[in-house]
Amino acid sequence: MNRPRPLRCLAALALVALTATSCGRSDQGSAPAAGGPQSAGSSAAGASATASNGAAQTAADLLPAKYRQGGVLRVATAVGYPPMEMYKSGTTELTGVDPDLAQAIAQRLGLRLELTNAAFDGLIPGLQAGRFDLVMSSMTDSEQRRQAVDFVDYFRTGGVIMTRKGNPEGLKSLADLCGKPVVLAKGSSNLDIGEQQNAKCPTRMRISQSEDAPTGLLQLDSGRAVATIVDYPVAQLFVQKGAYEVLPTQYGTAPWGIAVAKNESGLRDSVQKALQDLIDQGEYRRILDTWKVGGSAVPRATVNGGQ
Repeated sequence: MNRPRPLRCLAALALVALTATSCGRSDQGSAPAAGGPQSAGSSAAGASATASNGAAQTAADLLPAKYRQGGVLRVATAVGYPPMEMYKSGTTELTGVDPDLAQAIAQRLGLRLELTNAAFDGLIPGLQAGRFDLVMSSMTDSEQRRQAVDFVDYFRTGGVIMTRKGNPEGLKSLADLCGKPVVLAKGSSNLDIGEQQNAKCPTRMRISQSEDAPTGLLQLDSGRAVATIVDYPVAQLFVQKGAYEVLPTQYGTAPWGIAVAKNESGLRDSVQKALQDLIDQGEYRRILDTWKVGGSAVPRATVNGGQ
């Protein structure tokens, strides 16, 4: 989702407060790296690549020599957005969708994963400075960010409507929110989605704004609101509490990408090939389904596919 500002989200179910300003971060990339990234919608760079003898190249074959010689893939993330990236309860061990996918990609490349937690606003500068090889942190592939980095897109997500268990209002779409009390998080892209719909409503919603997603859910619990809109991965986490229901349609969807430095086209292409292999062989979907976010799976690994 195209988020209006780069704040991290924290989930209450992980015993941290979720700032519902949505976490697929928005905006920063343009001039292609040397050798040029593939256009949006392109399949894995290595998928059809062949060695000089005609044999298909693996993701590891595409990897630049310096990474093979170093033997390590340094990936940075920013903890605070369960189930995408977080700490295991009571530990400092990183877990979630992004750590699991990072491990699977590293294995495909024949490298040992070195995963680092860093402040979100330092991820792209750290990548550009060479402190990390990749960034995997629920980062929206946006035009602004593509001026600084390339993206291998691995997830596509948006906001979903959440209501009380059993959907007592019989909600089916955004249009069904017209005329009803709805709570939306301040400053979030989900607030934008609600306000855009409200402009089309014959009878306007009564929108209240909460500080974050958990606070908004309290209004559902008390009956002061009939629905809210929350990022799909976060909604999948909250729904496990058993008190809520999530409607299937995602709104304002946008791709999230694995960020790669502009001057590392070889690494970018090998990561794209590794991800495509994971997709083709089912491991990618297995990882997403483990975290109950399979609804945001992509069918192909693409480069710089955001708007």
